[in-house]
Amino acid sequence: MDKLFAAQRAHLNRRMMKQAIVGFQQDDEQHWVAELKCGHLQHVRHQPPFINRPWVMTQAGRTAMLGCLLACKHCEQADSTLV
Repeated sequence: MDKLFAAQRAHLNRRMMKQAIVGFQQDDEQHWVAELKCGHLQHVRHQPPFINRPWVMTQAGRTAMLGCLLACKHCEQADSTLV
């Protein structure tokens, strides 16, 4: 049972495709976008009460998040086509 659980957890971790945040930029509408280590971009909006990311509103907050892992939706989609 433990081996099955470990295998399922390892599979889930691979599927999540977490990537480190390496920088930030703003899009044409001035929304913040995370630059990920894989080269993909992902919006990191703060839109309470639905999305609560107050750290994105300040330079200090964004700087503190550099190196943190974020699930890359583009890598996840690419990975799902290989299965």
